Amino acid sequence: MTGTDLRTASPEAPGTVSLSKFATARLALSLIRNPLKAMPPEIFSEPAVFSRLGGKMRVHLADPALIHEALVKNAHLLAKGEDVRRALGPALGQGLLTADGDHWKWQRQSVAAAFRHEKLLELLPVMIDSARRTGQHWHLSPSGDIDISHEMMRTTFDIIVETMMSGGHGIDIGRVEQSITDYLKPTGWTFALAVLGAPEWLPHPGRRKARAAVDYLRASLATVVTGRRQNPMGQTDLVSMLLEAKDPETGRMMSDTEIVDNLLTFITAGHETTALGLAWTFHLLSQNREEERRVVEEIEAVTAGEPVAAEHIARLTYTRQVFSEAMRLYPPAPIITRTALQDFTLGEHDIPVGTVLYVPIYAVHRHTALWNEPERFDPSRFGPEETRARHRYAYMPFGAGPRVCIGNAFAMMEAVAILAVVLQTVQLENSSAARVEPLMRVTLRPENRLMMQVRQRKNKSPVA
Repeated sequence: MTGTDLRTASPEAPGTVSLSKFATARLALSLIRNPLKAMPPEIFSEPAVFSRLGGKMRVHLADPALIHEALVKNAHLLAKGEDVRRALGPALGQGLLTADGDHWKWQRQSVAAAFRHEKLLELLPVMIDSARRTGQHWHLSPSGDIDISHEMMRTTFDIIVETMMSGGHGIDIGRVEQSITDYLKPTGWTFALAVLGAPEWLPHPGRRKARAAVDYLRASLATVVTGRRQNPMGQTDLVSMLLEAKDPETGRMMSDTEIVDNLLTFITAGHETTALGLAWTFHLLSQNREEERRVVEEIEAVTAGEPVAAEHIARLTYTRQVFSEAMRLYPPAPIITRTALQDFTLGEHDIPVGTVLYVPIYAVHRHTALWNEPERFDPSRFGPEETRARHRYAYMPFGAGPRVCIGNAFAMMEAVAILAVVLQTVQLENSSAARVEPLMRVTLRPENRLMMQVRQRKNKSPVA
């Protein structure tokens, strides 16, 4: 990589940032408004950036070799940390996304079977049917624009509830979606106060509404768990796996609270991220008609003009490349955060206990030393040869190391299925007046609603 080498960087060298009180205040405002803008700008070109804030050393890593060293080789020395706990803990408790150590390990082992390849193949018809219902809904309401993020949220939520919770027993999809939004909206404040070392009880805008949202979400899922304990359904899904999970070391089983932690984790992480990835993909295709044409032609060739079916999905390789490139430009989970549990060495630098490590995936995916014309939408980056030539940790839409997203194969299969079903019959035209900017609220959402106009596809190719 060009620029400062972390292994030889001094505190005064490029890539090391010292923050004045004014700069700290400005950073806090950026965190509140959009944490994406609070990343040091040097991290888009440097291998690493050091800073000290809130009494802690903070390190942003963009060098794939250093990321591998931190998240893989030294994974056992890192924990999620206080920033993550304050942002996600109230909703997700000690579920798979937020837990550490042995508690994380046995929970992950308990649900691993739900994400085996053969199990995912069984779920493909459900994914396709849900996407088809979305298209039919659009056919029945052809006059107005649609909020594509909202539409994809409903589609992927329908899929996660059907596949992982066997229908969910009357969960209000619309209210759950709104509650997740209400909870995530003030997380900029949560991050800013955590970074500044402010007390957790400090009031901030949106706090009360976020608490009410958490109460509703957890109460809804607690009802599902209680119902399943009283009336087991005799089928294997995520709920049944959590009910039957047993710690191999202690023999203890999950409490209802722990089951709710994990269900809420999978609902939020399992539908929100894929939905946003799809929304950004449709947005990018609406701006790149040649790439859309290639996708539609691939769908036509693979399906021979027949409706999309489960056996077609694995053969839609270019469609998969398009989704991969959309997640490069707009990674649904844009930052990984870890905290050092003890002193360790990274490269030739001594990392003291308590250091907060950030892997800003959004910046890594747009890094000038890793990608040619990083701002350009180019699905050919994910051809077989291009992928083999790239460092494994230059592209991490699902995270990295032992804590890589357990649902990554589920998400990719789901996304390709939805894209294929929708694009076979519909063209989406971006009708948003303003420039669309990404906004980090834990996940990467469009700052303003991403409105799109639905046009029926008559000739299996985009309208010129």
